Amino acid sequence: MTSANAGHAGKVIVTVAPTGGFLTRADHPYVPTQPEEIAADVARCAAAGASVAALHARRPDGQATCDAAIYRDINARVRAACDVVINNSTGGGINGDLLRVRPDGSRTIDWDARMEGVDGGADTCTLDAVTAYISGPDGREVLMDTPMERAIELAAAMFERGIKPEWEAFGPSHLAREVTRLTALGFDAEPYCVNLVLGLDTTFQNAVPYTPADLQHMVDALPDGSMFTVAVNGPQQFRGLAHALALGGHIRVGIEDNPCLVPGEPAENVRLVERAVTLVQSLGLEPATPDEARRILGLPAREDAAHAI
Repeated sequence: MTSANAGHAGKVIVTVAPTGGFLTRADHPYVPTQPEEIAADVARCAAAGASVAALHARRPDGQATCDAAIYRDINARVRAACDVVINNSTGGGINGDLLRVRPDGSRTIDWDARMEGVDGGADTCTLDAVTAYISGPDGREVLMDTPMERAIELAAAMFERGIKPEWEAFGPSHLAREVTRLTALGFDAEPYCVNLVLGLDTTFQNAVPYTPADLQHMVDALPDGSMFTVAVNGPQQFRGLAHALALGGHIRVGIEDNPCLVPGEPAENVRLVERAVTLVQSLGLEPATPDEARRILGLPAREDAAHAI
């Protein structure tokens, strides 16, 4: 039974995605990029009601990386500051260590660099079984090349390390093929944690915008045994998140998804989390604590997880 039918029993996971793989301090005054900045920002968001942190790593120059040592530094600092569930990206970004330029001048996201993300010691990692061209801020395209054999390699690496995948879907086709097939191969156990990402249609090839029909279609396409979080990029964000809550889902906010509360006015991550918590409570629901989030996600208690790491 999917969470669309089971509901969230009154407790909602609020995830914060504070950094992402695109924006720099030149683009946004509040985006945290260095380990100490990310940890301090996540701690503020946890105090405001976030129970999961979806983290991207950056090099000292602010460019994207999935370097395991940097992830471990970030994760250790976050755990010292608060007890949120830690999610590390294996998508990374489209510059820095992730960018490779082929002899013909075409650009691609480096697969080996992405794979480093599974060794950062996170509770969960994103599993983007997605092949698409991504439009960068400079208008040039970068290929995120994830054929099924690579998706299987990534899923197996997480399974071997005891990491819970967060299956990312940018459109219904990802649910119908990649997520359904990979979960059926036994690389995960219920509940399957699926992040439905909408509103990236201007950036990711084959992604879909948020509309009520698109979100409903994606929820209907979830594999049995799934729970879901919704991330909506752009100005439709809170309308889409209210819809997600009505469908029994959990929600994600943060500078990665929508850097403003008011168009054109950059917002701090903690303000986005506060708005999300207000939305949750306005519907008679409550934000989940980190311990409750672990139970919802099917993760061990923090003491057990820390011992395993």
